[in-house]
Amino acid sequence: MAAMRMAGAVEALSALAHEGRLSVFRLLVRAGKNGVAAGEIARKLDVLPNTLSASLTVLSNAGLVHARREGRFIIYTADYARMSKLLGYLMEDCCNGDTAICEPLAAIAKRAACC
Repeated sequence: MAAMRMAGAVEALSALAHEGRLSVFRLLVRAGKNGVAAGEIARKLDVLPNTLSASLTVLSNAGLVHARREGRFIIYTADYARMSKLLGYLMEDCCNGDTAICEPLAAIAKRAACC
């Protein structure tokens, strides 16, 4: 897996730097690879469809979510590879090897390595 560059990290972090978009992304991360239909996202997060559409567009443009059509529904999924690259970028060269800092972060990353 290729490493993320700073521009990609800034783009992804900018997309996530909004309460609504972060909520959408976290919901999709929890949903797993099956994803969630757009209407269900709107219901679960109690957001208007046009607001959700704008959020999904920003997240999609940042490469953090993907959409697929299933019949009349559009299903959205988190891009776990992109998320992993972002987390790797943020933790790269972590803590100058200080295990008191790095071990708890590594444990969190290991627990999150579901996908």
